[in-house]
Amino acid sequence: MAVYTEVGLAEAEALFKSLGLGKLTDLQGIRSGIENTNYYASTTRGQWVLTLFERLSAEQLPYYLQLMQHLATHGVPVPAPQPDAQGGLVHLVAGKPASVVTRLPGSHRLAPALAHGAQVGAMLARMHLAGASFEPQQPHLRGLAWWCEIAPQVLPHLGADQAELLRDELAFQQHLAASPGGQALPCGPIHADLFRDNVMFDDTAGDDRLCGFFDFYFAGTDWLLFDLAVCLNDWCTDLASGALDEARATAFVAAYEQQRTLTPGEARAMPALLRAAALRFWISRLWDWHLPRDAALLQPKDPLHFERVLRERRDRPWHPPH
Repeated sequence: MAVYTEVGLAEAEALFKSLGLGKLTDLQGIRSGIENTNYYASTTRGQWVLTLFERLSAEQLPYYLQLMQHLATHGVPVPAPQPDAQGGLVHLVAGKPASVVTRLPGSHRLAPALAHGAQVGAMLARMHLAGASFEPQQPHLRGLAWWCEIAPQVLPHLGADQAELLRDELAFQQHLAASPGGQALPCGPIHADLFRDNVMFDDTAGDDRLCGFFDFYFAGTDWLLFDLAVCLNDWCTDLASGALDEARATAFVAAYEQQRTLTPGEARAMPALLRAAALRFWISRLWDWHLPRDAALLQPKDPLHFERVLRERRDRPWHPPH
C-alpha cells in the first residue's frame, strides 16, 4: 500500500463523479504496505479506498473483486467494490487498473488479546464456508510456484546458513505439495494475507467487535489450512521471538472449528503449513528488502522476523489439541 503512482485530484474527482459517489473532498496516500498504490478518499457520500494495482493485471482483478462481492452477500464483512454504469468493477486511473471500495469502520488491534484472535478465527471459518460456493478459480499467485521463482533471486543476498535454510524448507514444501496427503487437503478461496493490519475492530458499542476483513489482493485458490496458518503465525505469535503462543493458537483454532471442523489430514498437516506460511512471508520480505521498487512512502518490512518464525516452527512443531 505504498504510493507508487501519484494521482491528481482532478483525475480522482472525475472517477468518483463517474461512479456516482459524490464530490471528492479529500485524498490521502496510505503509507502502510508495499504492494499497490492506495488512497483514502472522502466524498460527500462517504469514505472510500482507491487502489491502483501495480502488478496485477486488469484480467486478474475481477477474481478478487467478485470474491469480495460474493463474501459480502454471504454475511462476511468485507469492503464493497463500487461498479461503473455498466457494472464493471475495474476502472482505469493514471494508466493503471484500479478499484474503489467502501472504507471499513473501526481500527486495527496491533496488540490483540486472545478474544480478538478468536473472533478472527470464527470469521475466517465463515469466510471459508462462504467461499465454497464461489465458482471462479484463480491460482494463489504467491503460492509455491512463486516461492520457487523468487528464491533464486534472493539467495545471493543470504548468508550460508540462511541459504541452507531456504533451500531445505523449499524442498520440504515441494515434497509436501506433491504427496498424497498434501494433494488431499481441502482447497478453496483464501485471503492469504490476513494479518493484524488487514482486520478492523470497533468498540463504540462497548466490547471490541470485529467489523471487517480487507485487502484481498493476494487471494487465490489454495489450501484452506494455509490461510489458518498465516493467521496463527501473526495473531498468535510473539513478535519479538517468533514463538507461537499456544494458548492463543488453541483459542483461535477452537473458534475456527466451531464454524468449520478441520479434517484429520489438516490437523496432521498443521506443523508443515505453519512452516509454509512462514516461508512465504520470509521470501516475500527478502524480495522487498533486497530488490525494492521505487515508491513514495515505501516501508519494506524486516525479513528477519519471519526467518525467526520459520526456525521456531521447524524446531517446535505444533498440532491443534483435540
